[in-house]
Amino acid sequence: MNPDRHTQFLIRKEKILQVAEKLLLENNQEMTLDELVAELDIAKGTLYKHFRSKNELLLELIIQNEKEILKISDQYNTDFKEYAPRYMLHHLMAPSRTILLHQLEEHLTMTESKLKHLFDELYEVRQQRIVSLKDMTEKYLKSQNYDMSIRDYLSYIWSLTYGAALLLNSSYYQRSIGSRQKLINLYVSQALSLPTQTVQIDLKEFHLDEKN
Repeated sequence: MNPDRHTQFLIRKEKILQVAEKLLLENNQEMTLDELVAELDIAKGTLYKHFRSKNELLLELIIQNEKEILKISDQYNTDFKEYAPRYMLHHLMAPSRTILLHQLEEHLTMTESKLKHLFDELYEVRQQRIVSLKDMTEKYLKSQNYDMSIRDYLSYIWSLTYGAALLLNSSYYQRSIGSRQKLINLYVSQALSLPTQTVQIDLKEFHLDEKN
């Protein structure tokens, strides 16, 4: 493939991913390949030159987003207080997209067994992000005198972010949210405000233990 054709190939692939995301968001995560090619005004054979199946396309969409997050991590990997808001805002300024990609991944993880190479790529990108953030996160946790593993803390921030996305995207709560900006600021502050003392909970009282 000559350079010009390769560039056009990549541009068309990017366009396919953009339109697929748009249709998924507009149609409650539902989309057929027939709908996609009709929206793009291309032949289905052209689509298959880029993606061999719908699931492959969906995983590529998830990987593309992970690479965007990795860029944020690489760019802001010296000051955790600068990184965390940018990471969270990437998700919270487009909460429906955040929910879509997470739920697609959950579904594909449970149902797709033929795309191991793409799952491996996805997990490799995430591992690169962990490595990029490792020193900065460790430094921040030490500055807060907080005893928590890096992975647990980053997972905590993700769960806080996803919960915020669910709230911001909820049609029920849209009627009661006073200021989206203030709510987002509250979530970001919560992610960075680690308590100097933690509440010790006896999980056995709740018939739970760490193995569960």
